[in-house]
Amino acid sequence: MKFDKRESQKQFAAFMANSQLAQTARGGGAPPNDRLAPVLELVNVPEFESTAKLVLSPDRFNAISGGSRASFDKMTFRQRLMVYAMDLDLTTTLFGHEMFAPIIVGPVSGQQNLHADGEVETARGSSAAKAIMVATSGSDQAIGEVVAASNEPVWYQVYADAPAVEDDASRAVSGGCQTVCVTVGVSSDHTPSATDWEVIDRLNQAINVPLIVKGIMSSRDAQAAIEHGAQGLVVSSHGGLISGGDGALPIDVLPAVADIVDGEVPILVDGSFRRGTDVLKGLALGATAVMVARPAMWGLAAYGAEGVQTVIEILQTELARNMAASGRPTIATIDRSLVRFDSR
Repeated sequence: MKFDKRESQKQFAAFMANSQLAQTARGGGAPPNDRLAPVLELVNVPEFESTAKLVLSPDRFNAISGGSRASFDKMTFRQRLMVYAMDLDLTTTLFGHEMFAPIIVGPVSGQQNLHADGEVETARGSSAAKAIMVATSGSDQAIGEVVAASNEPVWYQVYADAPAVEDDASRAVSGGCQTVCVTVGVSSDHTPSATDWEVIDRLNQAINVPLIVKGIMSSRDAQAAIEHGAQGLVVSSHGGLISGGDGALPIDVLPAVADIVDGEVPILVDGSFRRGTDVLKGLALGATAVMVARPAMWGLAAYGAEGVQTVIEILQTELARNMAASGRPTIATIDRSLVRFDSR
């Protein structure tokens, strides 16, 4: 996201007004039923969780609700003053693709439980927000349909212990997916499973696109994944690799993983990211980009593609606003010195 000097104030004003330019172009966002407020009246991502609760059955809502916020709440920012921050640039290059902002819609299976058009609708919303989407082997719709619904790259997530995982990944790549994300340490039914690092070697032989390993929760696992050919990592507790069972969250172990990787491969992170300040903290602690899954599903359930789009645009807007306020106008200027930890 680049701003020239003549347009910077107008563009930044649009960010500060929660992307009013986008609101005008999209016509106000009529609610899908009279129980819901118009989508553009929601001012932050947590409001989408409350709205999704109105349209989903309790079991379906519970599947996409929750998430611990404790670690984020212990962090504040050390802001730089007297820094010209109007020429904001959120663009980030990942595997040769220049992303509009370092925010990716993460993988969630069975999205037709949340909306009739499921993953296709998520792809439309992600694309409208200029964001990468990660489809899954548990998608309700054909991967070709999902890819066709997006003008942005679509990635594909598989489980390491799935039968014929190499064939599944190969079909997804043939269908247009540009990156494969393999989840380790857990099965598709969310039960723990042994981590077979050799599957990374086999997948790399089967596909000709970048392979990312998801479920990394320790420096040791990061090293092992890279040694077996991972071209990227996702720090994520969904993989069940929480070392020592200490209840650490992905944002907690991110700095140690970033230190051991030392820029060798890109690092992504997920887990309870709900605000632009959360995204900024993740970037400061070493992430190349942040995955958000549940928040996008709240938007999907309540408003379809427009809900997904609005959730991502709110996060983009909040990230831009907080980068400017912190004196970090570009992604390259964000570093660990930005974050201060509350010792309480």
